[in-house]
Amino acid sequence: MNIKESAQKYSDYIVEIRRKIHENPELSTQEFETSKLIMQELDKIGVPYVQCGSLGTGVLATIQGAKPGKTILIRGDMDALPVAEENDLPFKSKVEGRMHACGHDGHTACMITAAHILNDVKDELCGTVKLAFQPAEETAQGAKDMIAAGAMEGVDGVYGMHLWSGVPSGTACAAAGGRMAGAAQFEIWIQGKGGHGAEPASCVDAITCTTAIVNSLQTIVSREFRPLDAAVLTVGRIDAGFRWNVIADSAYIAGTTRCFDNAIAKAFPEKIERMAKGIAEAYRCTAKVKYTDLVPPTVNHPVMAAIVEGAIRKTMGEDANFDFGPTTGGEDFAFFINAAPEQMGAICLCGIRDEAKDCCHEHHSPKFKIDESALLNAACLYCQVAADFNKS
Repeated sequence: MNIKESAQKYSDYIVEIRRKIHENPELSTQEFETSKLIMQELDKIGVPYVQCGSLGTGVLATIQGAKPGKTILIRGDMDALPVAEENDLPFKSKVEGRMHACGHDGHTACMITAAHILNDVKDELCGTVKLAFQPAEETAQGAKDMIAAGAMEGVDGVYGMHLWSGVPSGTACAAAGGRMAGAAQFEIWIQGKGGHGAEPASCVDAITCTTAIVNSLQTIVSREFRPLDAAVLTVGRIDAGFRWNVIADSAYIAGTTRCFDNAIAKAFPEKIERMAKGIAEAYRCTAKVKYTDLVPPTVNHPVMAAIVEGAIRKTMGEDANFDFGPTTGGEDFAFFINAAPEQMGAICLCGIRDEAKDCCHEHHSPKFKIDESALLNAACLYCQVAADFNKS
């Protein structure tokens, strides 16, 4: 089975599909036209599918190999972001204030193309491949929704791919261990007593308390975890006050935590609450804390990681495995890995970086671009991993 050879006829098709999706970005849980396009393309080649999940936009397709074997689920997400595109492209986003600024248009195009390739070679294919076209990755809703709807039933292993601007085109990374961070959101409401800016002694200043809390929160990572523990705590929002000469009676803080270890993830809520409430009391305020887990760490199983690394060599070249460290971005593909037997799963960061083509901007940037020459490699990688999983 030569997947790369079978894929060549789709080199123009994959770019065409990606550009069509890029022009028509849809936000999380609103991917109705994207979902419709996926189903239309699957109908053209007779690949069976079901709409999967309560969100109404997930699609779960199945390709049954002619030979017996295990079942692998491959996943591609489809949602865009509320970002106004600044690229001058013939296929620039047609929707004001919305853009595929993270590469999910490429993921969907790769998955649709992978469906074509796998369907072409299914007489030589062992086992079953489930293709999960997932909505709402950016809001961490889609994976859980599809899993709850039965997407993981009978699945032995999972593979996900993310086109990545930090990895050079023609290479990819799927090393074992923690690859993407677990992510959570924290919110803190501080209550004091407002009054005139000229009479602070008769007030309880929520802003003074808030600044103390923000400064002290930074010491959680530096002083309450070991130096070798990778963790991040960022305060991204503060709301307080409404006039220059009025002491604010209340304030709001919001931020995020990131880590690669589940024990650290579990420790963060207590530490944040203890610090916020203790400091608030010292400043004669009160504090309420809400901590929301978004996604767990994405950890590549060593067996699946080895399968993916072998598939990278087959599809992209012997030297194509790129040494790229973990990233503190979160990814809800972690839910698929955690739902697999023995957490048999891996995510691959597939390179789309080419400075000469200006494909070097960060994810979520209004100037984000994909080196489209990398798309067919990524589609082949989906297929090669699916095929090689049954040889493991």
